[in-house]
Amino acid sequence: MLLLALLLIPAATAVASYFARRRTAMEAVNLAGFGAVFVAALALGARVLAEGTVSLWNGFFYADALSALVILLTTSVALVCSTYSIGYLRDDQQSGALGEDASGREQMSQLRMYYTLTPLFVFSMLFMAVANNLGVMWAAMEATTLASVFLVTFYGKVNSLEAAWKYAIIGGVGLSMALFGTLVAYYAGHSLSGSEALSGLNWSVLAQHAAQLDKTSMRLAFVLILMGYGTKAGLAPMHTWKPDAYSQAPVPTAALLSSAMLNCALYGLIRFYILTSRCLGAEFPSHLLLLFGLLSMGVSVPFVLVQTHYRRLLAYHTIDHAGIMTTALGLGGALGSLGLMLHMTFHTIAKSLLFLCAGNVYQHFRTNQFADIKGGVMRVMPLTGVVFLMAMLAIIGMPPFSLFQSEFLILRAAFDGGHLLTGVLFVLFGTGVFAGALLHVGGMILGPRGDAPAVARRPWRDGSLLALATALVVIGFWVPGPLLELIRGAARVVSGQ
Repeated sequence: MLLLALLLIPAATAVASYFARRRTAMEAVNLAGFGAVFVAALALGARVLAEGTVSLWNGFFYADALSALVILLTTSVALVCSTYSIGYLRDDQQSGALGEDASGREQMSQLRMYYTLTPLFVFSMLFMAVANNLGVMWAAMEATTLASVFLVTFYGKVNSLEAAWKYAIIGGVGLSMALFGTLVAYYAGHSLSGSEALSGLNWSVLAQHAAQLDKTSMRLAFVLILMGYGTKAGLAPMHTWKPDAYSQAPVPTAALLSSAMLNCALYGLIRFYILTSRCLGAEFPSHLLLLFGLLSMGVSVPFVLVQTHYRRLLAYHTIDHAGIMTTALGLGGALGSLGLMLHMTFHTIAKSLLFLCAGNVYQHFRTNQFADIKGGVMRVMPLTGVVFLMAMLAIIGMPPFSLFQSEFLILRAAFDGGHLLTGVLFVLFGTGVFAGALLHVGGMILGPRGDAPAVARRPWRDGSLLALATALVVIGFWVPGPLLELIRGAARVVSGQ
């Protein structure tokens, strides 16, 4: 029943939040709901480690180590963001960011929208991770768009509406291609016994009989899936919605988009990569993945170097890391798969932390522009400044932080596998992003001026930052045994070992 609980808890949280009449009730319901679903995710991870796979309703719901890891990361971010949201939205309400002329009823309506849609957003991501049927998995990914696109419009500004429109249109086109790819994959298995039943599109069934799938159909299916789920992941050249959506959405929503939803999009791509590599061999999907992965890394470099808007910088940085993980998937093998799963885990913590720090900076300075802040954040906001700089050093791969380890593994997989050009470009693009991100963020944190008044302590937001910062430091030196085993299990699923 764990798989069912993972879906029922956020769904019930959304319903309860919708009917709540007070802000404090919505906050409490969300916090309790995401706390409960995080506990359920821990229990699922323990059960997967003990049994290998967990299924329900004749395999309609299914979880292996890969599913359990994505679910654990999603619920972790959701829990931290639910805590951060309490302080963040209270500050927005007090400052008039929800509308200076808005009445109390209108502000409550906005808060209700946030506290209702966020659990639905998390519900749809969890549904994707536990859905065995590839068609249901696609529908769950479509639901993530329907829930999150209204969160992007939360502030009701012209730029917010434009960002949501771009997100909906580009995401809709991408998911249309993913739907066609799913249908072609179903056709590729039409000759299998039992293919006419609902289970004919179950990933666990197709993976067992992947060698019997129609090869021509699977080639077309993978191309469509790569374009479709690659759009949701923000791979270049389908990445153009990301900077606008991330810069206009509420910061907790941006944190979920940049980590949890990115993981889910890559999760869908990984499932089809496994099918395609078992059907056609690894060479065909690997070449495509390396192309789009390196293109995404390369495209992000000039935008990071010349960026003037720190939330857009984080968006382009996410595009870079989507490219890194796609490159790792394309490299494959034991090292590439392990590097991918480690990087997904480490990136989830670091990128969520960066967006929460960016939210603190924005609410204090009321600007997203580096030039308007004029540096000195560490003197004005000591905790946020220190954590922001630390998280940026971690995300750009500085040792001893954990992302250095995962990127080193991916680079080693490239050279060990004979992908010399991939390895050289990986280093070159990584150096460009390293220089741009450190230059801009370092200047903002350590710059010469800090004449704004000192910020007051805010326990809800500061507590969230400290929790993620502690996890980021600890995981750089020690990964808990069960988590490491889950990561290794997910890597074995990817590599087919």
